[in-house]
Amino acid sequence: MMKQKHKVLFVCLGNICRSPTAHGVFEAYVSRHHLQDEIEIDSAGTSGLHEGQLPDERSRKHASKRGYLLESKSRQINYSDLESFDEIFVMDDENLKNVKAIDKEKKFFYKIKKLTDLIPKKDIDRVPDPYYSSEQGFEDVLDIIEEAAEIYFSQWNKN
Repeated sequence: MMKQKHKVLFVCLGNICRSPTAHGVFEAYVSRHHLQDEIEIDSAGTSGLHEGQLPDERSRKHASKRGYLLESKSRQINYSDLESFDEIFVMDDENLKNVKAIDKEKKFFYKIKKLTDLIPKKDIDRVPDPYYSSEQGFEDVLDIIEEAAEIYFSQWNKN
């Protein structure tokens, strides 16, 4: 019998900056660690405003400079995502609140965490939305996500 893949979902507001960046970075780590048969990555937004769109071109540009390909299409999170994903990482408190609001019976709260919960440093409590920021905002997002990915995959190999 084939083992079920561990499914990880990343969620931000519009699914065009932060969560597709996490999606692309974590997919690259999955590939680098040869875990394609074990881990599946996806991303979604709490808003359906950008449904079907590619990630923001600035996110794609900065990610590609670091060797990441961001090609997911924006979609809105729904209740079935809560059922089917093993871990759901949100980018900030607002997204945490919005994703938990989908789960009226609180059945899946244990799966929903902030991505920054992976990072032991207490000075980072969210992945800031770079949409209205400078180019540096997109670099900061990549720095935080890469740090979270390093920690996540160092722990994964010990399981």
